[in-house]
Amino acid sequence: MLVQSRSQTQSSVVDSSKPKIDYDVVIVGGGIVGATLACGLKDSGLKITIIESQQPEVAISKKQAYALTLQTGRILKSIGVWDEIVTKITTFYQINLSDSDYHRVVQFMCQDLGTDQLGYVGEHGIILSAMYEFLSQCPNISWQCPASLKNVNYHPDYVEVEIENQGDLNTFYGKIIVAADGSKSRLREEAGIKTHGWKYWQSCIAMTIKTEKSHQNIAFERFWPSGPMGVLPLPGNRCQVVWTAPHAEAQALKELDETEFLKLLEYRTGGLLGKLELLSDRYVYPVQLMQSDRYIQHRLALVGDAAHCCHPVGGQGLNMGIRDGGALAEVLKIATQKGEDIGQKRVLKRYEGWRQKENLIVLGLTDFLDRTFSGNWTLKVGLRRLGLGVLTKVQIFRYLALRLMTGLIGRAPKLNP
Repeated sequence: MLVQSRSQTQSSVVDSSKPKIDYDVVIVGGGIVGATLACGLKDSGLKITIIESQQPEVAISKKQAYALTLQTGRILKSIGVWDEIVTKITTFYQINLSDSDYHRVVQFMCQDLGTDQLGYVGEHGIILSAMYEFLSQCPNISWQCPASLKNVNYHPDYVEVEIENQGDLNTFYGKIIVAADGSKSRLREEAGIKTHGWKYWQSCIAMTIKTEKSHQNIAFERFWPSGPMGVLPLPGNRCQVVWTAPHAEAQALKELDETEFLKLLEYRTGGLLGKLELLSDRYVYPVQLMQSDRYIQHRLALVGDAAHCCHPVGGQGLNMGIRDGGALAEVLKIATQKGEDIGQKRVLKRYEGWRQKENLIVLGLTDFLDRTFSGNWTLKVGLRRLGLGVLTKVQIFRYLALRLMTGLIGRAPKLNP
């Protein structure tokens, strides 16, 4: 458990002579977002260390899959890890959007956007193992693993970090510490950074299934009165399903007899995938929207779920975090090239000003989609089906919707391969 850190003001008072800096960047959290940042800094001239509480084999073993946007693919390509990932994941070329049993289906195609694909679906272990292998070949990056963060003190010219590693306490010094430690970030809380948002009335039930019929590399988003359902294609005639429902209903679905559950799932997928088979346990987790008031303070930056969380509709969560990691890497690299102190607020505000506003747009979009396409009020049902009709008939609206879904709206990080 973390020891309470002194505030920036308090720690500034006790500042003594500047110690030797061990690392330029200290990243707390070695998940996909933290690893993205580290990969993006491989040729920056900066010395980086990653603090991770889990052994690599444990971190990689997480059973989850993610929708990856075109922009995410471009970011991972630019930092040099994409070629190892893309051959082991699914590329999809069509997105079908529909509303429960309504006959009209919006089919987003590659030609609507003018691209060769619309996105990807990658499993956690494949993405993270490729990143870990890449990082193992970077001489400027080291690991503190398995290790737990015990204490952080912020000083005018450096940050003091204490960790526990196999029972031993070690202290080192860095220029900046980055919180990639998830939605319950201790670093964020101890820094006194407040958040705003709400917990939804829904939970998600996630699982991997095997399908009788080919998914044909199509991603499905189907809206029901209880909430949206995403079906993401995986290699080997498998799919990742993320089914949103009110809390009690989601828990009941988890506990439902497997035969009955699959029968209901076959109905919910419209029979398009034929007979279904469960390949994993059914996992239930609550859904929330959260945005941090600040993404930075003196010698601290937040990335990924430490900074924001969104509804899983549209599969934007991890993609936002990867863009955070890419953006922060760009800001730190440019500041280093200019000889600036990378931990100063004036430098970090460039990252905050970039990502906080863009993330707010995505948070608003996902909240709008969930609220608009959940519920069975007559007026709401009529409006959303009218919206589907407009998307079907008006190409410019399909184009703009796809630009949002694929991450191609907004400023893209520029990182050299």
